[in-house]
Amino acid sequence: MLPLDRNRSWGLFRKGRDPNQQPDAGTYVQVVTPGYIGALGMRLIKGRDFAWDDSTHAEHVVIINEALARREWPGQDPVGQIAEPDDRRVIGVVADVKETGLETDPGAEMYVPITQNGPAGAELVVRTNLPLDALASTVMKVLRELNPGQPATEFRPIQQLVDHSISPRKFFVLLVGIFAGLGLLLASLGIYGVISYSVTRQTQEIGIRMALGASRSKVQLGVIGKTLRLAAIGIVVGGIASFALARTIASLLYGTEPTDPATFAGMVVLLAAVALLAGYLPARRASRTDPMIALRTN
Repeated sequence: MLPLDRNRSWGLFRKGRDPNQQPDAGTYVQVVTPGYIGALGMRLIKGRDFAWDDSTHAEHVVIINEALARREWPGQDPVGQIAEPDDRRVIGVVADVKETGLETDPGAEMYVPITQNGPAGAELVVRTNLPLDALASTVMKVLRELNPGQPATEFRPIQQLVDHSISPRKFFVLLVGIFAGLGLLLASLGIYGVISYSVTRQTQEIGIRMALGASRSKVQLGVIGKTLRLAAIGIVVGGIASFALARTIASLLYGTEPTDPATFAGMVVLLAAVALLAGYLPARRASRTDPMIALRTN
């Protein structure tokens, strides 16, 4: 059973511990062959991997993850220790793998060899650089040489499991992004409308200034400066409100902090750029005002 897919749990605890005093002994279990850990790209921290010599006639062994090691043998080296039930010897420790979701902390997990525990079903893990189509035909050919009655099966990249696991969050992010984009569009239209109306009201003033020698660039800078001053007020007020309310959505964030400085800096730059663009068009129109026409306007 692969990470982020189906899962099941068995009980596992250190030898000598009374499970009734600490009943939380549930542990995700994977029945695997030698080489599974390397094929999946997992990291063996200490100890050894399974070998084909770990048969039913040999000592029963188990590999555990860091979370299980911390739970059962805190501050100790778990390699060589005996775990119950079945008196399994711990032969290795692997780095934690997110088993149920990318947003949840890894739980206790153990790996037992297929040579000592027959699985109820099987997933074949193949590590390769080949494209999926080429891989599928090659693997199916080998499987049917081993078992002529092997039915066709589904081949899927590990990334597909990851994508399925995060699909609800991706949809939520997409939805929030759409609303944020609409909000940004409405804000830019609002800035454009306010500045455009202000330029229309000041047509005569602009005409007088240009008649007295004001250059087009100076008129443009004046309108853009007014736009940026209004935007700065909105950014400061909005930034303070966002900073105060950010912690209320902390549970919805992954891989970042609610008050991440880079995010707030990017927000300021983006809003300033939108305000600059929204104010540029009215500023350009104002700089093209004909002083004679403006002075004749009532």
